[in-house]
Amino acid sequence: MNDIFSVEGKVIVVTGGLGQLGTQFSRSLAEAGAKVAIYSRRPFSDEQLADKFPGLGEGIRVYEASVTDKEALTEATKRLVEDWGVPHGLVNNAGIDSKPDGSAEQNAPFEVYPQKYWDDIIDTNLTGVMLTSQIVGSLMAAENRGSIVNVGSIYGLVSPNQALYAYREKRDGVPFIKAVSYAASKSGLINLTRYLGTYWAPKKVRCNLISFGGVKTGSFDKEFVDNFLERVPMGRQAEIDEYNGVVRFMISDASTYMTGSNVVVDGGFTAW
Repeated sequence: MNDIFSVEGKVIVVTGGLGQLGTQFSRSLAEAGAKVAIYSRRPFSDEQLADKFPGLGEGIRVYEASVTDKEALTEATKRLVEDWGVPHGLVNNAGIDSKPDGSAEQNAPFEVYPQKYWDDIIDTNLTGVMLTSQIVGSLMAAENRGSIVNVGSIYGLVSPNQALYAYREKRDGVPFIKAVSYAASKSGLINLTRYLGTYWAPKKVRCNLISFGGVKTGSFDKEFVDNFLERVPMGRQAEIDEYNGVVRFMISDASTYMTGSNVVVDGGFTAW
């Protein structure tokens, strides 16, 4: 039975695989014997790679390509196929959000929220997933096998609770509104996942979504964390490596009868 959870020898693309969660996914898959191709919008040297993933050697490679640049994605995928062959899996992890410490207009009320921030987030979080899936997924479909894992969020299921952020105005004197664009992008992933899951089912390419909750990264204000945890039945944020198992499950043959699904891993946040 353990063999069905194996990812050994599989070629897996991880977009944004150098970020906080992406690093965890890349390392976990490589440690399990997969060949991990990280798509990064920034160049990354062999020396940097060795420092970031010590001991993993040739198990991880970085290909420079932004998920918003179709030409760069096509070229990166061409080089990947030449190096390792057609991928067996794709983890659409790359994503951006308005920064908690960003400018007031990035976190402005809906009535005056600038379109440029909407465009940036939708382009990366939704269009980027479409483009990467189109390029990598079509190659997998031609091979009649593959698994696409989209990384979603609880804010794709429920609207951000603005009460979680109300302390910011009291503390700083400036309104802080969790912006609409992130929630809209992650909500869009739900039906994009269903679409691809049904569209490519005859080609044996599965597509599933994982909706994650809060992650302990140390980058959030204590006030926000305290407010957030009051609404989490398990009373804690996820550890930074706690989502690795569900990603490996979705890539492995243990999930071969799942497609178009949304797996919620949020400590119970959306159960209340």
